Amino acid sequence: MTGNAPMMLAAFVAVSTLIVLLGILLSRKKTSVDARIEGLSDSKKPSKKSPSGSMFVDESQSRWSRMALPSNEEGRKRLGDRLIQAGLYKNNSPLYYMTIKTFMFLIPVAGGLFASSGGMVSLRMGLLCGVIAGVFGTIAPGIWLDMQKKKRQTNLRRALPDALDVIIVCLEGGLSLPGSFSKVASELRSAHPLLAAEMAIVQREIQLGQSTGQALKRMAERFDVEEIRSMASVIVQAEKFGASVVRALRIHADSLREKRKQQAEEKAQKASVKLIFPTILFIFPALIVVLMGPAFFSILEMFKSMDVG
Repeated sequence: MTGNAPMMLAAFVAVSTLIVLLGILLSRKKTSVDARIEGLSDSKKPSKKSPSGSMFVDESQSRWSRMALPSNEEGRKRLGDRLIQAGLYKNNSPLYYMTIKTFMFLIPVAGGLFASSGGMVSLRMGLLCGVIAGVFGTIAPGIWLDMQKKKRQTNLRRALPDALDVIIVCLEGGLSLPGSFSKVASELRSAHPLLAAEMAIVQREIQLGQSTGQALKRMAERFDVEEIRSMASVIVQAEKFGASVVRALRIHADSLREKRKQQAEEKAQKASVKLIFPTILFIFPALIVVLMGPAFFSILEMFKSMDVG
């Protein structure tokens, strides 16, 4: 019975982990604009232990939330910002994230115990491999968040010039700035669904009483994109001094296009340098084999004939 204890413990941890992860996956629904706004509004509600408000469930709800989530306010805010920038707007996303990180550490350790109890490896080797794999498992969710953030930023940068063109056309046609955002959300929904959803959020926040500049600044915080911050600053300055918003946005759109052109030229200049490494590692060895192969066999035959003679 004692020898089967590690196997039973590993099986219990594995089954519990699968049940929890299955529950998390089944509870996730396709997020609409209303769901995103609800999640963002809930994330700003202050809790009993966090007067400033953060993107976390109330700590008094469960003991696991107090154990899993970061203890200091700065760590909680940093984690909440990372999740929002990755597109996870729901109020319980931090708890899910920390739960997945915990179980991604426990699953390899349980697998190592299971392998050692089955006699495939020794107990020390099983624990060592399980702990090493568990460390990589805890790092993997953070890497996934960074990849999601970068993907969202790339999609937004590609869609922003088109959105500015639509906004300028709408403003010149007599629509207000919030109405232009609503038009962008409807017209670009098929081509750029991410930008359309975020513009709908901005338009809803303006309807709830925020200024256009503040709503755009919150959008910039959700993406951590400098282009949106500069766009918000342009609109704030234009509204403050009574300047033409259309002219300011047109100048900003031209600067974005120029910046995108410069980035494309920079990538083109880097391409030649990046091609050196695959050329040296993969193409040159193949060329050497093709060119020197026949000569090598000819020299080998010559030496054999000399030995025979």
